[in-house]
Formats: sequence, C-alpha cells, structure tokens
Amino acid sequence: MEISKIIEGWRNLLIPKEELKGIIEATHNERWPICQACDEFSENKKLKGYITARIDEHCANCGCTLSAKTRCLSCECPLKKWMPVSSSEEEYKLRNNTK
Repeated sequence: MEISKIIEGWRNLLIPKEELKGIIEATHNERWPICQACDEFSENKKLKGYITARIDEHCANCGCTLSAKTRCLSCECPLKKWMPVSSSEEEYKLRNNTK
C-alpha cells in the first residue's frame, strides 16, 4: 500500500476535515461490517489459531489497521470486497478545497 494512502486513512480517523466527516463515517460504516465478516479479519483469524502480538483489529491479508483503512476514501480492499470512493487526487482536492 502507498504511504500516502496510509496517511490518508489515519488522518481521516484522527483529524478529519469537518466537511468530509459525513462521507468518511458513511464509508467506514459501509466497509466495517464487510471487514468484520471476512476470514482475514484478525479477530476471526484468531479463532482459527492466528497468533499476533498486535492488539488492533487488522486485516491479516494486507496488515492494515482497519479503523484507519476503512476511513481512507481512496483505498480499496486487497480482496476486492470494497472499492475506493474517490481517487487520491480527488481526496486531496476535497481536503484542500481545490478544483
């Protein structure tokens, strides 16, 4: 995954721009149940013997912390279970009010 997308996800989790909060949370609320139902969801993998020192809920396939990744508007699931809502360029324009 690109570092810019990791940063986008964490920024949208920790300091979302006020006018993007609605779309960020709607996107997260749509993606989160999909991740929770996935076999690669860390909590599901643990039930099948997956051992990790990580305490966060993460994707065992890509390694991402899901509380951040599901809020990244330009990110997609590596298993194609959900797709981006915008490109990195569109997200940048939204965040910076540029056209």
